[in-house]
Amino acid sequence: MRILVSDSLSEEGIQILKDAGFEVVYKPGLSVEELKKEIADVDGLIIRSGTKVTKEILESAKRLKVIGRAGTGLDNVDIATANEKGIVVMNVPGGNTLSAAEHTLALLFSLARKIPQANASVKEGKWERKKFMGVELNGKILGVIGLGRIGSIVAERALCMKMKVIAYDPFVTPDFASKKGIELVSLEELLSRADFITIHTPLTKETYHLLNRDTLSKVKKGSYIINCARGGIIDESALYEALVSGHIAGAALDVFEKEPPDPDNPLLKLDNVIVTPHLGASTVEAQKVVAIEIAKQVVDYLLYGIVRNAVNVPSISAEALKVIQPVLNLAEKIGLLSAQIAAGAIQEVEITYRGELAKIDTQPVTLSLIKGLLAPFLKEDVNYVNALLRAKERNIRILESRTEETEDFTSLISVRTKHTQGETLVEGTLFGKKEPRIVRINGFRLDALPEGYMLYIFNEDKPGVIGKIGTILGKHNLNISRMHVGQDPMKRRNIILLSLDQPPSQEALKELQDLDTVYLVKALAL
Repeated sequence: MRILVSDSLSEEGIQILKDAGFEVVYKPGLSVEELKKEIADVDGLIIRSGTKVTKEILESAKRLKVIGRAGTGLDNVDIATANEKGIVVMNVPGGNTLSAAEHTLALLFSLARKIPQANASVKEGKWERKKFMGVELNGKILGVIGLGRIGSIVAERALCMKMKVIAYDPFVTPDFASKKGIELVSLEELLSRADFITIHTPLTKETYHLLNRDTLSKVKKGSYIINCARGGIIDESALYEALVSGHIAGAALDVFEKEPPDPDNPLLKLDNVIVTPHLGASTVEAQKVVAIEIAKQVVDYLLYGIVRNAVNVPSISAEALKVIQPVLNLAEKIGLLSAQIAAGAIQEVEITYRGELAKIDTQPVTLSLIKGLLAPFLKEDVNYVNALLRAKERNIRILESRTEETEDFTSLISVRTKHTQGETLVEGTLFGKKEPRIVRINGFRLDALPEGYMLYIFNEDKPGVIGKIGTILGKHNLNISRMHVGQDPMKRRNIILLSLDQPPSQEALKELQDLDTVYLVKALAL
Protein backbone atom coordinates (compact mmCIF):
# COMPACT_ATOMS: atom_id res chain seq x y z
CA MET A 1 0.00 0.00 0.00
CA ARG A 2 1.10 3.56 -0.73
CA ILE A 3 0.92 6.64 1.48
CA LEU A 4 1.35 10.17 0.15
CA VAL A 5 2.85 12.74 2.52
CA SER A 6 2.17 16.12 0.92
CA ASP A 7 3.44 18.42 3.69
CA SER A 8 6.68 18.39 5.68
CA LEU A 9 6.73 15.64 8.32
CA SER A 10 9.36 14.70 10.90
CA GLU A 11 11.58 11.80 9.91
CA GLU A 12 10.38 9.78 12.92
CA GLY A 13 6.89 9.66 11.43
CA ILE A 14 8.15 8.71 7.96
CA GLN A 15 10.20 5.89 9.44
CA ILE A 16 7.18 4.42 11.25
CA LEU A 17 5.34 4.21 7.92
CA LYS A 18 8.30 2.55 6.19
CA ASP A 19 8.86 0.09 9.03
CA ALA A 20 5.21 -0.98 8.72
CA GLY A 21 5.85 -1.93 5.08
CA PHE A 22 4.23 1.03 3.32
CA GLU A 23 5.59 2.69 0.22
CA VAL A 24 5.94 6.34 1.22
CA VAL A 25 5.59 9.05 -1.42
CA TYR A 26 7.09 12.11 0.27
CA LYS A 27 6.32 15.18 -1.85
CA PRO A 28 5.68 18.38 0.12
CA GLY A 29 4.57 21.47 -1.75
CA LEU A 30 2.63 19.89 -4.62
CA SER A 31 0.55 22.07 -6.91
CA VAL A 32 -3.17 21.31 -7.25
CA GLU A 33 -2.65 19.44 -10.53
CA GLU A 34 0.31 17.49 -9.13
CA LEU A 35 -1.69 16.57 -6.03
CA LYS A 36 -4.62 15.36 -8.14
CA LYS A 37 -2.24 13.12 -10.05
CA GLU A 38 -0.42 11.75 -7.00
CA ILE A 39 -3.56 11.10 -4.93
CA ALA A 40 -5.12 8.94 -7.63
CA ASP A 41 -3.42 5.71 -6.56
CA VAL A 42 -2.58 6.03 -2.86
CA ASP A 43 -4.30 4.40 0.11
CA GLY A 44 -3.44 7.07 2.66
CA LEU A 45 -2.72 10.80 2.73
CA ILE A 46 -0.86 12.61 5.51
CA ILE A 47 -0.99 16.41 5.59
CA ARG A 48 -0.42 19.45 7.76
CA SER A 49 -1.98 22.86 7.12
CA GLY A 50 -0.36 23.46 3.74
CA THR A 51 -2.35 20.97 1.65
CA LYS A 52 -5.91 21.92 0.73
CA VAL A 53 -7.90 18.70 0.39
CA THR A 54 -10.85 20.02 -1.59
CA LYS A 55 -13.73 18.21 -3.22
CA GLU A 56 -11.87 18.47 -6.53
CA ILE A 57 -8.85 16.74 -5.02
CA LEU A 58 -10.91 14.00 -3.39
CA GLU A 59 -12.77 13.31 -6.64
CA SER A 60 -9.38 12.32 -8.10
CA ALA A 61 -8.73 9.78 -5.33
CA LYS A 62 -9.53 6.30 -6.58
CA ARG A 63 -8.58 4.16 -3.58
CA LEU A 64 -7.93 6.63 -0.74
CA LYS A 65 -9.05 5.21 2.60
CA VAL A 66 -7.68 7.61 5.20
CA ILE A 67 -6.53 11.22 5.60
CA GLY A 68 -4.29 11.95 8.57
CA ARG A 69 -3.68 15.51 9.76
CA ALA A 70 -0.42 15.90 11.71
CA GLY A 71 -1.96 18.45 14.04
CA THR A 72 -5.42 19.61 15.06
CA GLY A 73 -7.00 21.95 12.52
CA LEU A 74 -9.04 20.40 9.70
CA ASP A 75 -10.44 23.50 8.03
CA ASN A 76 -8.32 22.58 4.97
CA VAL A 77 -10.15 19.26 4.47
CA ASP A 78 -13.57 18.85 2.83
CA ILE A 79 -14.92 16.42 5.42
CA ALA A 80 -18.40 16.28 3.84
CA THR A 81 -16.92 14.89 0.59
CA ALA A 82 -14.68 12.53 2.57
CA ASN A 83 -17.81 11.21 4.30
CA GLU A 84 -19.52 10.64 0.95
CA LYS A 85 -16.52 8.69 -0.31
CA GLY A 86 -16.11 6.70 2.92
CA ILE A 87 -12.70 8.16 3.72
CA VAL A 88 -11.72 8.26 7.38
CA VAL A 89 -10.38 11.65 8.51
CA MET A 90 -8.25 11.71 11.65
CA ASN A 91 -6.12 14.25 13.48
CA VAL A 92 -3.91 14.57 16.57
CA PRO A 93 -5.83 16.80 19.00
CA GLY A 94 -3.68 18.24 21.75
CA GLY A 95 -0.36 17.42 20.13
CA ASN A 96 0.60 21.06 19.73
CA THR A 97 -1.28 22.58 22.67
CA LEU A 98 1.77 23.51 24.71
CA SER A 99 3.65 24.85 21.70
CA ALA A 100 0.76 27.12 20.72
CA ALA A 101 0.43 28.39 24.29
CA GLU A 102 4.15 29.11 24.56
CA HIS A 103 4.17 30.94 21.23
CA THR A 104 1.35 33.13 22.53
CA LEU A 105 3.45 33.97 25.57
CA ALA A 106 6.45 34.71 23.34
CA LEU A 107 4.36 37.20 21.39
CA LEU A 108 3.01 38.64 24.65
CA PHE A 109 6.55 39.41 25.83
CA SER A 110 7.54 40.66 22.37
CA LEU A 111 4.66 43.14 22.35
CA ALA A 112 5.31 44.35 25.88
CA ARG A 113 9.03 44.93 25.30
CA LYS A 114 9.11 45.59 21.52
CA ILE A 115 11.76 42.92 21.12
CA PRO A 116 11.56 42.30 17.33
CA GLN A 117 11.69 46.03 16.56
CA ALA A 118 14.62 46.60 18.92
CA ASN A 119 16.46 43.63 17.45
CA ALA A 120 16.05 44.97 13.90
CA SER A 121 17.21 48.43 15.00
CA VAL A 122 20.42 47.20 16.62
CA LYS A 123 21.24 45.06 13.58
CA GLU A 124 20.89 48.20 11.48
CA GLY A 125 23.69 49.76 13.56
CA LYS A 126 21.43 51.92 15.74
CA TRP A 127 21.19 52.24 19.53
CA GLU A 128 17.70 53.64 20.23
CA ARG A 129 16.94 52.83 23.87
CA LYS A 130 14.29 55.53 24.35
CA LYS A 131 12.42 54.52 21.21
CA PHE A 132 11.74 51.03 22.52
CA MET A 133 10.40 51.82 25.97
CA GLY A 134 8.26 48.86 27.03
CA VAL A 135 5.70 48.00 29.70
CA GLU A 136 5.75 45.46 32.53
CA LEU A 137 3.30 42.55 32.51
CA ASN A 138 3.16 42.38 36.29
CA GLY A 139 -0.22 43.63 37.48
CA LYS A 140 -1.64 44.01 33.97
CA ILE A 141 -4.97 42.48 32.96
CA LEU A 142 -4.86 39.70 30.36
CA GLY A 143 -8.14 39.08 28.54
CA VAL A 144 -8.44 35.54 27.17
CA ILE A 145 -11.07 34.97 24.48
CA GLY A 146 -11.72 31.21 24.50
CA LEU A 147 -10.93 29.22 27.63
CA GLY A 148 -10.18 25.86 26.02
CA ARG A 149 -6.96 23.88 26.49
CA ILE A 150 -4.62 26.45 24.94
CA GLY A 151 -6.38 29.43 26.47
CA SER A 152 -6.31 27.76 29.89
CA ILE A 153 -2.56 27.12 29.69
CA VAL A 154 -1.89 30.73 28.64
CA ALA A 155 -4.02 31.93 31.55
CA GLU A 156 -2.22 29.62 33.98
CA ARG A 157 1.21 30.91 32.91
CA ALA A 158 0.01 34.53 33.03
CA LEU A 159 -1.22 34.08 36.59
CA CYS A 160 2.25 32.84 37.53
CA MET A 161 3.61 36.14 36.17
CA LYS A 162 1.28 38.00 38.56
CA MET A 163 -1.06 39.16 35.81
CA LYS A 164 -4.79 39.31 36.49
CA VAL A 165 -6.70 37.10 34.05
CA ILE A 166 -10.24 37.66 32.84
CA ALA A 167 -11.87 35.50 30.17
CA TYR A 168 -14.80 35.39 27.79
CA ASP A 169 -16.16 32.01 26.81
CA PRO A 170 -19.94 31.52 26.53
CA PHE A 171 -19.50 27.75 26.73
CA VAL A 172 -17.90 27.54 30.17
CA THR A 173 -19.44 28.22 33.56
CA PRO A 174 -18.24 30.80 36.11
CA ASP A 175 -17.44 27.92 38.48
CA PHE A 176 -15.15 26.31 35.89
CA ALA A 177 -13.26 29.59 35.43
CA SER A 178 -13.05 30.52 39.11
CA LYS A 179 -11.42 27.18 39.97
CA LYS A 180 -8.59 28.24 37.67
CA GLY A 181 -8.32 31.66 39.31
CA ILE A 182 -9.94 33.37 36.32
CA GLU A 183 -12.79 35.87 36.30
CA LEU A 184 -15.41 35.07 33.65
CA VAL A 185 -16.83 38.20 32.02
CA SER A 186 -18.79 39.29 28.95
CA LEU A 187 -16.94 40.05 25.72
CA GLU A 188 -17.72 43.75 26.07
CA GLU A 189 -16.33 43.86 29.61
CA LEU A 190 -13.20 41.97 28.58
CA LEU A 191 -12.52 44.39 25.74
CA SER A 192 -13.00 47.43 27.97
CA ARG A 193 -10.79 46.18 30.83
CA ALA A 194 -7.95 44.14 29.34
CA ASP A 195 -4.48 45.58 28.78
CA PHE A 196 -3.60 42.59 26.59
CA ILE A 197 -6.13 40.50 24.66
CA THR A 198 -5.31 37.01 23.37
CA ILE A 199 -7.56 34.90 21.14
CA HIS A 200 -7.94 31.12 21.56
CA THR A 201 -11.25 30.20 19.93
CA PRO A 202 -11.97 28.16 16.79
CA LEU A 203 -13.06 29.92 13.61
CA THR A 204 -16.83 29.42 13.29
CA LYS A 205 -19.66 31.42 11.79
CA GLU A 206 -20.12 32.98 15.24
CA THR A 207 -16.45 33.93 15.69
CA TYR A 208 -15.78 35.12 12.13
CA HIS A 209 -14.76 38.79 12.47
CA LEU A 210 -15.56 38.62 16.17
CA LEU A 211 -13.21 41.56 16.51
CA ASN A 212 -14.55 44.06 13.99
CA ARG A 213 -14.93 47.84 13.80
CA ASP A 214 -17.70 47.83 16.38
CA THR A 215 -16.05 45.53 18.92
CA LEU A 216 -12.57 47.00 18.41
CA SER A 217 -13.99 50.45 19.16
CA LYS A 218 -14.87 49.12 22.63
CA VAL A 219 -11.32 47.95 23.34
CA LYS A 220 -9.50 49.79 26.12
CA LYS A 221 -7.38 52.54 24.55
CA GLY A 222 -3.70 51.63 24.43
CA SER A 223 -4.22 47.87 24.73
CA TYR A 224 -2.54 45.11 22.72
CA ILE A 225 -4.03 42.19 20.75
CA ILE A 226 -2.54 38.73 20.07
CA ASN A 227 -3.96 36.13 17.68
CA CYS A 228 -2.41 32.66 17.55
CA ALA A 229 -5.74 30.94 16.87
CA ARG A 230 -7.19 31.32 13.36
CA GLY A 231 -7.16 34.02 10.72
CA GLY A 232 -10.59 35.51 10.11
CA ILE A 233 -11.48 35.98 13.77
CA ILE A 234 -10.13 39.53 13.46
CA ASP A 235 -11.32 41.87 10.70
CA GLU A 236 -7.86 42.85 9.45
CA SER A 237 -8.95 46.13 7.85
CA ALA A 238 -10.65 47.21 11.09
CA LEU A 239 -7.56 46.23 13.09
CA TYR A 240 -5.37 48.28 10.75
CA GLU A 241 -7.54 51.36 11.28
CA ALA A 242 -7.46 50.92 15.07
CA LEU A 243 -3.66 50.56 15.05
CA VAL A 244 -3.09 53.56 12.80
CA SER A 245 -5.38 55.73 14.92
CA GLY A 246 -3.49 54.73 18.06
CA HIS A 247 -6.59 53.31 19.75
CA ILE A 248 -4.80 49.96 19.87
CA ALA A 249 -1.12 50.21 20.82
CA GLY A 250 0.07 47.07 19.05
CA ALA A 251 -0.78 43.64 17.72
CA ALA A 252 0.99 40.31 17.30
CA LEU A 253 -0.38 37.99 14.62
CA ASP A 254 0.63 34.41 13.93
CA VAL A 255 -2.36 33.81 11.62
CA PHE A 256 -4.04 35.68 8.78
CA GLU A 257 -7.32 35.45 6.93
CA LYS A 258 -5.32 34.63 3.81
CA GLU A 259 -2.12 32.64 4.27
CA PRO A 260 0.44 33.58 3.31
CA PRO A 261 -0.79 37.19 3.44
CA ASP A 262 -0.48 39.36 0.36
CA PRO A 263 2.80 41.32 0.33
CA ASP A 264 0.79 44.54 0.19
CA ASN A 265 -1.28 43.68 3.28
CA PRO A 266 -1.16 47.04 5.13
CA LEU A 267 -0.67 45.35 8.51
CA LEU A 268 2.78 44.22 7.38
CA LYS A 269 3.84 47.84 6.97
CA LEU A 270 3.10 48.93 10.55
CA ASP A 271 5.93 49.21 13.09
CA ASN A 272 3.58 48.33 15.96
CA VAL A 273 2.62 44.98 14.45
CA ILE A 274 4.62 41.80 15.07
CA VAL A 275 3.98 38.93 12.64
CA THR A 276 5.06 35.29 12.43
CA PRO A 277 4.24 32.71 9.71
CA HIS A 278 1.75 30.47 11.58
CA LEU A 279 4.39 29.13 13.98
CA GLY A 280 2.06 28.15 16.84
CA ALA A 281 2.76 24.44 16.42
CA SER A 282 6.25 24.81 14.99
CA THR A 283 8.48 23.39 17.68
CA VAL A 284 10.72 20.36 17.30
CA GLU A 285 8.89 18.63 20.14
CA ALA A 286 5.38 19.28 18.84
CA GLN A 287 6.19 18.30 15.26
CA LYS A 288 7.84 15.09 16.42
CA VAL A 289 4.85 14.20 18.62
CA VAL A 290 2.21 14.78 15.95
CA ALA A 291 4.27 13.06 13.23
CA ILE A 292 4.76 9.92 15.30
CA GLU A 293 1.14 9.84 16.47
CA ILE A 294 -0.47 10.37 13.06
CA ALA A 295 1.84 7.80 11.47
CA LYS A 296 0.82 5.22 14.11
CA GLN A 297 -2.86 6.03 13.63
CA VAL A 298 -2.68 5.65 9.84
CA VAL A 299 -0.75 2.36 10.16
CA ASP A 300 -3.24 0.98 12.69
CA TYR A 301 -6.18 1.81 10.46
CA LEU A 302 -4.78 0.55 7.14
CA LEU A 303 -3.29 -2.66 8.57
CA TYR A 304 -5.66 -3.56 11.40
CA GLY A 305 -8.82 -1.51 10.91
CA ILE A 306 -8.30 0.25 14.24
CA VAL A 307 -9.71 3.78 14.27
CA ARG A 308 -8.28 6.38 16.65
CA ASN A 309 -8.87 10.15 16.81
CA ALA A 310 -11.14 10.14 13.77
CA VAL A 311 -13.47 13.09 13.40
CA ASN A 312 -15.97 11.26 11.22
CA VAL A 313 -15.88 7.63 12.45
CA PRO A 314 -16.08 6.23 16.00
CA SER A 315 -13.53 3.73 17.28
CA ILE A 316 -15.45 0.50 16.65
CA SER A 317 -15.07 -2.38 14.21
CA ALA A 318 -16.06 -1.93 10.59
CA GLU A 319 -18.74 -4.63 10.95
CA ALA A 320 -20.33 -2.98 13.97
CA LEU A 321 -20.12 0.41 12.31
CA LYS A 322 -22.26 -0.72 9.37
CA VAL A 323 -25.04 -1.72 11.75
CA ILE A 324 -24.92 1.20 14.13
CA GLN A 325 -24.02 4.05 11.76
CA PRO A 326 -27.60 5.40 11.39
CA VAL A 327 -27.96 5.56 15.18
CA LEU A 328 -24.62 7.36 15.50
CA ASN A 329 -25.72 9.84 12.88
CA LEU A 330 -29.01 10.46 14.71
CA ALA A 331 -27.20 10.94 18.03
CA GLU A 332 -24.72 13.42 16.59
CA LYS A 333 -27.54 15.42 14.98
CA ILE A 334 -29.40 15.57 18.31
CA GLY A 335 -26.21 16.76 20.00
CA LEU A 336 -25.61 19.44 17.36
CA LEU A 337 -29.20 20.67 17.61
CA SER A 338 -29.20 20.67 21.42
CA ALA A 339 -26.01 22.73 21.58
CA GLN A 340 -27.19 25.32 19.07
CA ILE A 341 -30.54 25.99 20.72
CA ALA A 342 -29.13 26.03 24.25
CA ALA A 343 -28.74 29.41 25.95
CA GLY A 344 -25.53 29.82 27.93
CA ALA A 345 -22.89 27.34 29.06
CA ILE A 346 -23.90 23.67 29.19
CA GLN A 347 -23.76 22.19 32.68
CA GLU A 348 -25.47 18.78 32.42
CA VAL A 349 -26.63 16.37 29.72
CA GLU A 350 -29.20 13.69 30.55
CA ILE A 351 -29.46 11.00 27.85
CA THR A 352 -32.23 8.41 27.86
CA TYR A 353 -32.29 5.50 25.40
CA ARG A 354 -35.80 4.15 24.93
CA GLY A 355 -37.26 1.06 23.29
CA GLU A 356 -34.97 -1.07 21.09
CA LEU A 357 -32.00 1.24 21.68
CA ALA A 358 -32.03 0.28 25.35
CA LYS A 359 -30.87 -3.21 24.33
CA ILE A 360 -27.70 -2.26 22.42
CA ASP A 361 -24.23 -1.12 23.46
CA THR A 362 -24.83 2.63 23.63
CA GLN A 363 -21.28 3.71 24.50
CA PRO A 364 -20.36 4.73 20.93
CA VAL A 365 -23.80 6.37 20.58
CA THR A 366 -23.18 8.51 23.65
CA LEU A 367 -19.73 9.46 22.32
CA SER A 368 -21.30 10.49 19.03
CA LEU A 369 -23.93 12.56 20.80
CA ILE A 370 -21.41 14.36 23.04
CA LYS A 371 -19.17 14.97 20.03
CA GLY A 372 -22.11 16.66 18.29
CA LEU A 373 -22.92 18.65 21.43
CA LEU A 374 -19.38 20.07 21.71
CA ALA A 375 -18.62 20.45 17.99
CA PRO A 376 -20.27 23.88 17.47
CA PHE A 377 -17.73 25.56 19.74
CA LEU A 378 -14.75 23.14 19.82
CA LYS A 379 -14.82 22.30 16.09
CA GLU A 380 -12.09 19.79 15.12
CA ASP A 381 -10.68 19.76 18.67
CA VAL A 382 -13.34 17.21 19.64
CA ASN A 383 -13.75 13.73 18.18
CA TYR A 384 -15.20 10.33 19.04
CA VAL A 385 -12.22 9.44 21.21
CA ASN A 386 -11.88 12.57 23.34
CA ALA A 387 -15.51 13.74 23.53
CA LEU A 388 -16.07 12.61 27.12
CA LEU A 389 -12.72 14.06 28.19
CA ARG A 390 -13.54 17.42 26.61
CA ALA A 391 -16.91 17.42 28.41
CA LYS A 392 -15.19 16.61 31.71
CA GLU A 393 -12.67 19.43 31.16
CA ARG A 394 -15.62 21.84 30.99
CA ASN A 395 -17.34 20.38 34.06
CA ILE A 396 -20.25 19.06 31.99
CA ARG A 397 -22.03 16.30 33.87
CA ILE A 398 -23.29 13.41 31.69
CA LEU A 399 -26.09 11.13 32.88
CA GLU A 400 -27.26 8.09 30.93
CA SER A 401 -30.27 5.84 31.44
CA ARG A 402 -32.23 3.19 29.53
CA THR A 403 -35.80 2.01 29.44
CA GLU A 404 -37.44 -0.46 27.11
CA GLU A 405 -40.71 1.43 27.51
CA THR A 406 -41.61 4.01 24.86
CA GLU A 407 -44.92 5.50 23.79
CA ASP A 408 -44.98 6.26 20.08
CA PHE A 409 -41.72 4.89 18.65
CA THR A 410 -39.91 1.58 18.73
CA SER A 411 -36.66 3.46 19.44
CA LEU A 412 -36.07 6.95 20.81
CA ILE A 413 -33.14 9.04 22.02
CA SER A 414 -34.16 11.67 24.55
CA VAL A 415 -31.64 14.39 25.51
CA ARG A 416 -32.26 16.95 28.22
CA THR A 417 -29.56 19.64 28.28
CA LYS A 418 -29.26 21.88 31.33
CA HIS A 419 -27.44 25.17 30.83
CA THR A 420 -26.88 28.43 32.67
CA GLN A 421 -30.15 29.91 31.36
CA GLY A 422 -32.48 26.93 31.62
CA GLU A 423 -32.84 23.59 29.89
CA THR A 424 -33.84 22.13 26.53
CA LEU A 425 -35.28 18.76 25.52
CA VAL A 426 -34.66 17.20 22.11
CA GLU A 427 -35.90 13.75 21.08
CA GLY A 428 -35.17 11.84 17.90
CA THR A 429 -35.76 8.51 16.22
CA LEU A 430 -35.00 6.66 12.99
CA PHE A 431 -37.55 6.26 10.22
CA GLY A 432 -37.06 3.09 8.23
CA LYS A 433 -34.09 2.32 10.53
CA LYS A 434 -31.90 4.71 8.56
CA GLU A 435 -33.33 8.23 8.31
CA PRO A 436 -32.81 10.49 11.37
CA ARG A 437 -35.82 12.50 12.52
CA ILE A 438 -36.33 15.04 15.28
CA VAL A 439 -39.75 14.32 16.79
CA ARG A 440 -39.89 16.62 19.80
CA ILE A 441 -38.28 19.88 20.96
CA ASN A 442 -39.17 21.27 24.39
CA GLY A 443 -42.55 19.54 24.40
CA PHE A 444 -43.44 20.54 20.82
CA ARG A 445 -44.11 17.53 18.60
CA LEU A 446 -42.88 17.68 15.01
CA ASP A 447 -41.35 15.54 12.27
CA ALA A 448 -38.12 17.17 11.05
CA LEU A 449 -35.19 15.91 9.01
CA PRO A 450 -32.07 17.39 10.72
CA GLU A 451 -29.89 18.19 7.77
CA GLY A 452 -27.90 21.11 6.38
CA TYR A 453 -28.68 24.76 7.09
CA MET A 454 -31.80 25.33 9.17
CA LEU A 455 -33.63 28.05 11.05
CA TYR A 456 -35.08 27.44 14.50
CA ILE A 457 -37.95 29.84 15.21
CA PHE A 458 -40.05 30.06 18.38
CA ASN A 459 -43.08 32.21 17.69
CA GLU A 460 -46.63 33.17 18.56
CA ASP A 461 -49.18 31.01 16.73
CA LYS A 462 -51.44 33.43 14.90
CA PRO A 463 -52.50 33.99 11.26
CA GLY A 464 -49.93 35.64 9.00
CA VAL A 465 -46.78 34.78 10.98
CA ILE A 466 -45.47 32.19 8.55
CA GLY A 467 -46.25 34.52 5.65
CA LYS A 468 -44.16 37.31 7.22
CA ILE A 469 -41.30 34.89 7.83
CA GLY A 470 -41.43 33.71 4.21
CA THR A 471 -41.48 37.30 2.94
CA ILE A 472 -38.31 38.19 4.86
CA LEU A 473 -36.50 35.06 3.70
CA GLY A 474 -37.53 35.75 0.11
CA LYS A 475 -36.26 39.31 0.41
CA HIS A 476 -32.85 37.92 1.35
CA ASN A 477 -32.89 35.30 -1.45
CA LEU A 478 -33.20 32.40 0.99
CA ASN A 479 -35.08 29.43 -0.41
CA ILE A 480 -37.08 27.18 1.94
CA SER A 481 -36.67 23.54 0.95
CA ARG A 482 -38.60 22.06 3.89
CA MET A 483 -40.72 23.36 6.77
CA HIS A 484 -41.59 21.53 9.97
CA VAL A 485 -43.97 22.98 12.56
CA GLY A 486 -44.60 21.91 16.14
CA GLN A 487 -47.68 23.46 17.76
CA ASP A 488 -48.95 24.05 21.29
CA PRO A 489 -52.64 24.92 20.67
CA MET A 490 -53.27 25.63 24.35
CA LYS A 491 -50.57 28.33 24.63
CA ARG A 492 -50.87 29.35 20.95
CA ARG A 493 -47.15 29.00 20.34
CA ASN A 494 -45.13 27.29 17.61
CA ILE A 495 -41.69 25.92 16.99
CA ILE A 496 -40.72 26.07 13.31
CA LEU A 497 -37.72 24.35 11.73
CA LEU A 498 -36.97 25.63 8.24
CA SER A 499 -34.47 23.94 5.92
CA LEU A 500 -32.57 26.44 3.76
CA ASP A 501 -30.30 26.10 0.75
CA GLN A 502 -27.70 28.40 2.30
CA PRO A 503 -26.95 29.97 5.69
CA PRO A 504 -28.96 33.10 6.53
CA SER A 505 -27.21 36.46 6.86
CA GLN A 506 -27.11 38.39 10.13
CA GLU A 507 -29.39 40.98 8.51
CA ALA A 508 -32.02 38.32 7.75
CA LEU A 509 -31.82 36.94 11.29
CA LYS A 510 -32.26 40.42 12.77
CA GLU A 511 -35.34 41.14 10.64
CA LEU A 512 -36.90 37.87 11.73
CA GLN A 513 -36.09 38.52 15.38
CA ASP A 514 -37.62 42.00 15.13
CA LEU A 515 -41.05 40.58 14.22
CA ASP A 516 -43.38 41.18 17.18
CA THR A 517 -44.74 37.63 16.86
CA VAL A 518 -41.30 35.97 17.03
CA TYR A 519 -39.74 35.19 20.40
CA LEU A 520 -36.48 33.58 19.28
CA VAL A 521 -34.55 32.89 16.06
CA LYS A 522 -31.41 30.79 15.74
CA ALA A 523 -29.44 29.69 12.70
CA LEU A 524 -28.49 26.00 12.77
CA ALA A 525 -25.88 24.01 10.88
CA LEU A 526 -26.63 20.29 10.95
